[in-house]
Amino acid sequence: MNIHEYQGKQLLKQYGVAVPNGKVAFTVEEAVEAAKQLGTPVVVVKAQIHAGGRGKAGGVKVAKGLDEVRTYAEQILGKVLVTHQTGPEGKEVKRLLIEEGCDIKKEYYIGVVVDRETGRVVMMASEEGGTEIEEVAEHSPEKIFKEVIDPAIGLQAFQARKLAYAIKIPTELVNKAVKFMVALYTAFVEKDCSIAEINPLVVTGSGEVMALDAKLNFDSNALYRHKDILELRDLEEEDEKEIQASKFDLSYIALEGNIGCMVNGAGLAMATMDIIKYYGGNPANFLDVGGGATTEKVTEAFKIILSDEAVKGIFVNIFGGIMKCDIIANGVVEAAKQLGLTRPLVVRLEGTNVELGKKILNESGLNIVTADSMADGAQKIVALVS
Repeated sequence: MNIHEYQGKQLLKQYGVAVPNGKVAFTVEEAVEAAKQLGTPVVVVKAQIHAGGRGKAGGVKVAKGLDEVRTYAEQILGKVLVTHQTGPEGKEVKRLLIEEGCDIKKEYYIGVVVDRETGRVVMMASEEGGTEIEEVAEHSPEKIFKEVIDPAIGLQAFQARKLAYAIKIPTELVNKAVKFMVALYTAFVEKDCSIAEINPLVVTGSGEVMALDAKLNFDSNALYRHKDILELRDLEEEDEKEIQASKFDLSYIALEGNIGCMVNGAGLAMATMDIIKYYGGNPANFLDVGGGATTEKVTEAFKIILSDEAVKGIFVNIFGGIMKCDIIANGVVEAAKQLGLTRPLVVRLEGTNVELGKKILNESGLNIVTADSMADGAQKIVALVS
């Protein structure tokens, strides 16, 4: 789950991470009033969407006076920002962060992630702040420094100090940088984050070390422990189909293709999308119904897939281990009847109760194409939608 920059800064501030003073605004008048309350000669007007690259897209403006605040707020609110993370459709700006200006001496990067190779949390740092870390990794990988953190003892001061010296934080500010990093790590662990990214971390003319931007993502599986985080969810920033899927505990991600996929198990779902691409097709979604799907859940999954007008056909690929093939078959038949399915449907079943599942499909009287293997199913659905 993602949250907005201003929400991330409010959360980090609770842990002692230094951030500029700022206020959220939903209207132009609220933006001007927020700037008045801040009372600084320079304020920054920042679009709040769940995507990076806002500055390059015209979503971050520096205002010198209330007239400029009003002008920029009018320009940005309601604007559709297209960045490298939004896709070509972009995202409409519905709220702003009005923040006090900052005397920046130098920008850095600090990020905390879970490293799959080590199975541990890793803190990364670079002196190339203000640039996407992917670009730094591609062009100057030697400028990214990492510390693997032992979960039993957490981030140690000597590790943070090592990072601070590596990215050339001024010597007199190293202790403040260490405090910043330890607080960031504590927030990451206690709030079950999947990413905590500060880009840029800045040192100021007055000798402060602070987060000028903040991106926090949270592990959705842990949200039951954090009702305060769940309250920060902005449904307007999420795909309607993904929101509906979450209500039924379905793992759904919308893609740009025309072949809807319904699969049980994340690994099988990835393999299914790969084999569709291999045979010249284009998957419209990732959808994992999980191991304990019911007929109702499968029906809902079908509804979500079919709500995407780009979908021209559906490939159901089920391996029945915990999941029983007859339950999937019943769900498929029920959904097809309820929705008056007219688009091509290919079903491949294998595993527990597979013969019963095939019998249900064959006796349904519906136009369902059965497949004997993943490859067979992928070829058939690609041919049907072509």
